[in-house]
Amino acid sequence: MRCQKTIALVVAAVIAVLFPTIAEACPVCYGDSDSAMAQGANNAVLFLLGVVLLVQAGFVALFYTFWRRSTALRRKREQFRLIQGMRL
Repeated sequence: MRCQKTIALVVAAVIAVLFPTIAEACPVCYGDSDSAMAQGANNAVLFLLGVVLLVQAGFVALFYTFWRRSTALRRKREQFRLIQGMRL
């Protein structure tokens, strides 16, 4: 397993040395920032940020729901406390 990782790393380094145009940075960094590929990369970043925000909003909603349910359960349990010294 370790040998395969080493071989893959060596092959990637050889490709990067033999074909430097393939190993260049994206067109946003070194190319025309108004090209279709750069706009596509920008749109992809915005889409992924939107997905992350939706997941975080889902977690906030989940914990808010847990908080509301625990508050309601606590109120319901407090109704059945001691009544005039007797236990229910």
